[in-house]
Amino acid sequence: MMNKITKSFFAFLLTFCVMLSVASAQKIYKVDIKEDIGPNAWRTVNLAHQKAIELQAETFLIELNTFGGAVNFADSIRTKLLGSTMHTVVYINNNAASAGALISLASDEIFMQNGGSMGAASVVNQSGEIMPEKYQSYMRGLMRATAEAKGRDPKIAEAFVDPEVSIPQLKPDGKLLTLTASEGVKSGIVRAVVGDVGEVYKQVGKGDLEVVQHHITVVDRIVAFLINPMVSGFLILGLIGGIYFELQTPGIGFALVVAIICGVLFFAPLYLQGLADHWEIAIFIVGVALLLLEIFVIPGFGIAGILGIICVLCGLAFSMVDNNFFDFKLAKPGLLMESFLIVTGAMVLSIILMVIFGKNILRSSAFKRLVLQDEQKAGVGYTSSPQKTNLLYKNGVARTVLRPAGKIEIDGVWYDAVALDGFIDVGEEIYVEKHENYSLFVRKLKDKPVKSEV
Repeated sequence: MMNKITKSFFAFLLTFCVMLSVASAQKIYKVDIKEDIGPNAWRTVNLAHQKAIELQAETFLIELNTFGGAVNFADSIRTKLLGSTMHTVVYINNNAASAGALISLASDEIFMQNGGSMGAASVVNQSGEIMPEKYQSYMRGLMRATAEAKGRDPKIAEAFVDPEVSIPQLKPDGKLLTLTASEGVKSGIVRAVVGDVGEVYKQVGKGDLEVVQHHITVVDRIVAFLINPMVSGFLILGLIGGIYFELQTPGIGFALVVAIICGVLFFAPLYLQGLADHWEIAIFIVGVALLLLEIFVIPGFGIAGILGIICVLCGLAFSMVDNNFFDFKLAKPGLLMESFLIVTGAMVLSIILMVIFGKNILRSSAFKRLVLQDEQKAGVGYTSSPQKTNLLYKNGVARTVLRPAGKIEIDGVWYDAVALDGFIDVGEEIYVEKHENYSLFVRKLKDKPVKSEV
């Protein structure tokens, strides 16, 4: 009996000690950023930081290897680290250039791999050329403020951006500062040089450690794929093409579904990334509405059509760039122009493809499988609409503007029709030239060949 009590006591004591050890273990939450600093990097850090808070981690560790990126997203990560309640650590595994240097300065402690480098944070454009002074001035202030917030030398942080800052012991005058691992320790910016992340754990942790690695989910990978500029261009192509084919073949619906899917896939990931805002999506919707108004209601091509094109372009382009109501100063230089080029290029390409392949796609067997081909004949019991095959070469009147789709009237009955001339005004006399897929194709009566009279 005594032996059973003794065994039970020791089992309880062992369980209690294990539980106490787990409870007292220091939890480190680690996330890897080994890419250019952009929307995907910011989303990864933001999600990882939220997860670390949920798990009540004491230390938030970023393993960083980057050549730089967009200032706005680097500033978002910087702000997140500066405001974190956890102990923040950056382990530079090889490179922390430009935006990477800004992120590193925002952490409580910096460790560098032997052979790593940090610095060279001047603002450059897409071609690598130095941007004007106003960009450099903003970046210098951002670097100084970040260094001061963490008790580091602001002059060294400024020298990452400004070659005129004199630090003879670290760099020649007139050159940007880039620190090696040993120079980083010597300057007081870096705590220690390490061989791998395991040494970082030993220097940061005290006692037992529990390291939790942040994993990229399938959803994260899908979002990262969809915000790729090339993919965004293809989605814009599908969006514009879908709207065009829907207008060319009213009532089919499939083209409209394609346009809606492409629109959702374009805007949704950008909205999740914090790029696309409500007002930018609203501008795009207003642009489409203005174009539809110009096509179906207002005759001629005027203000509504021009404003519609401008709104569509701006809505798509602004959604790809982080801004605060037209304030783009934090965006990566040249990014706004790049987004406009992507949107314009996709729209021009879609128009070219529509002109070249438009009719062939509508008549292809693959496309026809997606729409109803059978005629609903009254003799078989269908009476929802009158026969249209008997309307060939009949005369009528345009009851709405046809640009190219609209309404016509023949013998007192209204029909949907598409103008082969491109535009027919209200009240003009027309004749039916052909009939395809339940659509009547018409021309102006004055252009009707004499030999076609029946």
